[in-house]
Amino acid sequence: MSDVARATLTIDVGGTGIKSMVLDEAGEPISERVRVRTPRPATPEAVVAAIMAVIKPQPAFERVSVGFPGVVIDNVIYTAHNLDGDWVGFPLGRELEVATERMVRVANDADVQGLGVIEGQGVEMVLTLGTGLGSALFVDGHLVPNLELGHHPLTKKRTYEEYVGKAALKATGTKVWNKRVRRVLAQIQPIWNPRKIYLGGGNAKKLNGSLPDNVELVPNVAGLLGGIRLWRESP
Repeated sequence: MSDVARATLTIDVGGTGIKSMVLDEAGEPISERVRVRTPRPATPEAVVAAIMAVIKPQPAFERVSVGFPGVVIDNVIYTAHNLDGDWVGFPLGRELEVATERMVRVANDADVQGLGVIEGQGVEMVLTLGTGLGSALFVDGHLVPNLELGHHPLTKKRTYEEYVGKAALKATGTKVWNKRVRRVLAQIQPIWNPRKIYLGGGNAKKLNGSLPDNVELVPNVAGLLGGIRLWRESP
């Protein structure tokens, strides 16, 4: 089998950056990570063009995995709160299949990140701290897709995302934001009773001090590394 036949191009679409990497059959990187800024306005046409830009310098690949910040069903985008309203109903998978001439699978970005880090035992949750708040839920390694915890009310005035998203971090400062993240964790624990919570996303590195015993910080690159398992787990 050739290297190309074993290679999966993984794309991570974020509110501030779009990243790509090529992985081998075992999920090990065989290329450097390439990143460009997410265009503004983040329309489907602009983002697809940016995706093609991060693909261009990558080596040959057989298939494509995409993590997208919103609800994704059958490769079609249903929400994109931190990008643009024109995404609703956009067939991102089909568009990229035409552009790359490869098979494509698209899933929620937190779901893909979770596939890259979970242990497959009991209830596991993933929270991504970035432009917004991504979330994923797994039971014995099986994904419960498109958990949009970030848009659920946490207080009378704010959703989880409004409470700990990028705008909240900028408005309150790191110290207050750290306290808010811990409040989110304390709120989640007695509801889902997760065996483990994984914290990722670009802002996770701003967390200071100790965390609950069942909480683990994971590298942001997991959003790319989960792309291999997306092909193994999806029908």
